[in-house]
Amino acid sequence: MIYFIEDDNSIREFVIYTLNSQGMETKGFSRPSLFWRAMEQQLPQLVLLDVMLPEEDGLSILSKLRSSASTRQLPIIMLTAKSTEFDKILGLDSGADDYIPKPFSIMELLARIRALLRRTEKTSEKEYTIGELYVCPAKHVVKVSGVPISLTLKEFELLCLLIENRDVVFTRPQLLDKIWGYTFDGESRTVDVHIRNLRQKLGSCGNCIETVRGIGYKIGADAT
Repeated sequence: MIYFIEDDNSIREFVIYTLNSQGMETKGFSRPSLFWRAMEQQLPQLVLLDVMLPEEDGLSILSKLRSSASTRQLPIIMLTAKSTEFDKILGLDSGADDYIPKPFSIMELLARIRALLRRTEKTSEKEYTIGELYVCPAKHVVKVSGVPISLTLKEFELLCLLIENRDVVFTRPQLLDKIWGYTFDGESRTVDVHIRNLRQKLGSCGNCIETVRGIGYKIGADAT
């Protein structure tokens, strides 16, 4: 899945039509708020990102994606009317994988997307297997008994944090700080609700997430 954030309807619709016709499933968003809502439901393989947007500019979106563990390695191509060398360097230094100024050739865009996806697939990736549970953080893949599991962004981040730090007990305040970015106030049930939902979605593998009474949660080193 490719996500394309572009407020120009004609450009967005043309690119989406072309990519879909080439077998690249693509969803478009006219506003960043719609994009962030989709990110909570499903993470894409690649993001096409315009710079000049309503609500929030593309560089701000890029910064947020690069600051999150679950999207740090997400391939991102900037598409923008700004074509000076300074703008290009700024975009790349901010974490973009590629930068294409407008107007652009649709064939060049296709070639750049394919090249970036090939490079991403060749990158060494950590993979985790616990019994029938398989997790690949770099590809945003979670499977139970070979069946893909759909997680929200926060559920995915929670699972990755626990599985990458096996046998480490995280308190609720620590999880809130690392995943949500704010301090636990003693009343929120956010962590517990997300852990419960995560266990339910993982089915038979959900019991690998252990509750450490009075402290928090972990995935044990000997979990199978």
